Amino acid sequence: MKEYTREQIAKMIDHTELKSSSGQGKIKNLCDEAKMFGFISVCINPYYVNYAYGQLKDSDVIVCSVIGFPLGMSTTEIKALEAKKAVSQGAEEIDMVINVGALRDKNYDFVLQDIRRVVIASAPSHVKVILETCYLTDEEIVKACQLCVEAGAHFVKTSTGFGAFGAFEDHVRLMRETVGPNIGVKAAGGINSLKDAIRMIEAGASRLGTSAGVAIVEGTDMLKFAPKAWLEPEIPCHICPVRSADMSKLPKGVYAYYKKKCMNCPHRDKYNKFYE
Repeated sequence: MKEYTREQIAKMIDHTELKSSSGQGKIKNLCDEAKMFGFISVCINPYYVNYAYGQLKDSDVIVCSVIGFPLGMSTTEIKALEAKKAVSQGAEEIDMVINVGALRDKNYDFVLQDIRRVVIASAPSHVKVILETCYLTDEEIVKACQLCVEAGAHFVKTSTGFGAFGAFEDHVRLMRETVGPNIGVKAAGGINSLKDAIRMIEAGASRLGTSAGVAIVEGTDMLKFAPKAWLEPEIPCHICPVRSADMSKLPKGVYAYYKKKCMNCPHRDKYNKFYE
């Protein structure tokens, strides 16, 4: 494991608050924490972009807004308009949700143009494309990443945090291998501890989306005491369907895909109780 400073990890965190029930007080607290702990951005819904920009304009923390969130099924025109509005109000980064259904239908031209239109509408702000990897096979994740690169996106991102499951190391690793070193990879969804954060970074993530940023950064002082085995994955592993309580939300084909991977898991014999 590499050595990481408190400041390095903080500058990889998009401090996130995306619940529909969050009021202005919650967003103010989010902005205050971002300034205090040195996070790179706050990630919020479009409604709060202008307010957050006002809270952060005298700091080096930037505003990130989500677009077509969380389903990605808005029309391209609406996504582009929403992105343009967020940028005009101060968003320097845009996290858009891919049209997962179109991708699974292999309607690649549509997916490409959907992303490209948002990239153009968001300029000069950067665009991260949320793949919602929980609904995709490895092959579909690779194809989605390729389309994002072709469309001019600046990052690929695992998850909304509202899907069947969030970021898995194997998905982050696959995304990094596909996009190469010059495109960002953002891991988001279920990153609740320093251990989760380090695993994602070691797998290739250059950005982390999490609402647990304060706890993560405050835990970095303990890294020097962590044994090598600290980062070893727990069982069930990250390709096992039983790891997620919401696996039943997956499309049947994707569930079958993960179940097949699970059957070939090298941990099955040792940890059979998890698969009964």
